[in-house]
Amino acid sequence: MSEDSSQPKISHRKKARNLLVQALYQWQLADGSSSDIEAQFRADNAAKIDWDFFHQALVHIITNTEKVDQTFADKLDRKLNQIDPIELALLRLGSFEFSERIDVPYKVVINEYVDLAKKYGATDSYKYINGVLDKLARDLRALEINRTSES
Repeated sequence: MSEDSSQPKISHRKKARNLLVQALYQWQLADGSSSDIEAQFRADNAAKIDWDFFHQALVHIITNTEKVDQTFADKLDRKLNQIDPIELALLRLGSFEFSERIDVPYKVVINEYVDLAKKYGATDSYKYINGVLDKLARDLRALEINRTSES
């Protein structure tokens, strides 16, 4: 079985998600344009990364921040401005993937951002990320969840 060279490797997407958390954190704290942030991350990271995914996510979130935030704001137990910047970056990325990248199964999205919360977040932030993304998946991926539960 040959690998489809047009599809980025899973490890490259995982690396892109890792860098996106850092890029969004930087943007949230220092502002800056998506093109400047992306150029900096490309210059600093020579590893094999899914740069198409990185670009799409970064530009979408920065350009549509209010819309992205509205997708999960009603799932939060506090106001948006009280969310830790790392958690906010993770929720924005998870929301982006749920709504814009339906090629990625919802369970994979949740798992990836829970893992990143364990890596970058406060001690128990992964539990919070898991809870919010699970609720969000029920809204944004209801058909997929129903298909999975029927199998």
